[in-house]
Amino acid sequence: MEKWLEDILPIMGVEHDCILSKQGDFTVVYRAELPEIFSLSNQDYEAFHEAWVKAIKLLPKHSILHKQDWFVKSEFRPDFMNSDNSFLSRSSDRFFNERPFLDHNCYIYLTKKQGGRKPGSSMFSNLIRSSIVPEQTINPVMFQDFLDCCGQFAQILKDSGFVNLKRLRNTDLVSHQRKKGLIEKYCFLSERDDTFLMREMVFDEGIQVGDQHVQIYTLGDAEDLPALCGSRINYDKYSTDRTKFSVGFASTLGQLLPCNHIYNQYVFIDDAQQTIKKLESKRLRLQSLSAYSRENAISRDATNDFLNEAIGAQRSPIKAHFNVVVWTDNKEELKDLKNMVGSALAQMDAVAKIENDGAPQIFWAGIPGNAADFPMNDTFDTFAPQATCFFNMETGYRTSLSPVGIRMGDRLTGKPVHVDISDEPIKRGICTNRNKFILGPSGGYRAILN
Repeated sequence: MEKWLEDILPIMGVEHDCILSKQGDFTVVYRAELPEIFSLSNQDYEAFHEAWVKAIKLLPKHSILHKQDWFVKSEFRPDFMNSDNSFLSRSSDRFFNERPFLDHNCYIYLTKKQGGRKPGSSMFSNLIRSSIVPEQTINPVMFQDFLDCCGQFAQILKDSGFVNLKRLRNTDLVSHQRKKGLIEKYCFLSERDDTFLMREMVFDEGIQVGDQHVQIYTLGDAEDLPALCGSRINYDKYSTDRTKFSVGFASTLGQLLPCNHIYNQYVFIDDAQQTIKKLESKRLRLQSLSAYSRENAISRDATNDFLNEAIGAQRSPIKAHFNVVVWTDNKEELKDLKNMVGSALAQMDAVAKIENDGAPQIFWAGIPGNAADFPMNDTFDTFAPQATCFFNMETGYRTSLSPVGIRMGDRLTGKPVHVDISDEPIKRGICTNRNKFILGPSGGYRAILN
């Protein structure tokens, strides 16, 4: 049975620089510029992690934080038509032409769903459901209150000094004749703006978007999560017995995973009192069943510890979910992608779970502005400090906008990057002078500049 995408798309439209769903949920979208990989210290990771925790605490109940990181294989394309290039610059461009690298874009979606809405579940399909417009959609006071919370959320992250957020407007969200909008990019798995290809979406046997075969790996069960998590983890390739080199805890699912993939991170903020009440009922139920099974006794103790931490440390319980969406045009490569994702999760001490039956709903909920339709049975209860450990904290190396500098190579892929080593470090407060120490090999040029 075939249906047009515009008929079943859960998005009503884009108004007032927000995405409005057919269920009455509105979403504010930010584009985030994260720190470059291999550039943060242990203290920086801790400070960045605390900034995320403080920002999440400002979000009101019945809101959702959806962080979506795109990692797409790209090729370096120099500008050969630039007449200002010298002979050496043109030779360098020819050498690095079509050099493959992993392009990264990060989007943050803040969604406010209606208070009395029934949560999504895998028991029924929510792909073509419609409803009456809720009160919050037509109430300007509730809408403005949520925008104020989003502004405070963005300001806390900006004040940390590690991330820069830019709110996307109507022109950035909707499609034009020669430019795809954010929703179409996700539905067709195409991050580039230069081509606008309409692709067919098939959910019969797995997920297929055009000629791309899609697989989803989820972290939605507490049993699959690592026993310990933190803001950082040691990167063994650059670490020694005496010196430990740090990367983000979830970097293996980000810039260090060399394939086309999307890393989705969800944080659901609901009514904390209702959540604690449900967990108390669950603890009493497990208490009565603990004599029949040792698993029930262990679950009772775990639930009791969770409640003690929530009440004793005054932490608000939340729900979280993380998944990796990978795709390829060669079906035979799916086995290799499975090994890549499984190895990346194993480095986090997590278990890779490939999603089969619930994959269409999880993929559908990843549409920008549709996070409120996520099946809540695929989430787990946790706290904000633990959930933010699984956030992707870094991006690839960026080219400086400064007109002066030298060309260097990306540490991971060798992509040429223009770096200003004179003025930009002083403006950013990294150093206060321009002293340079240049060291070359035997027979090369060696000098010390003051």
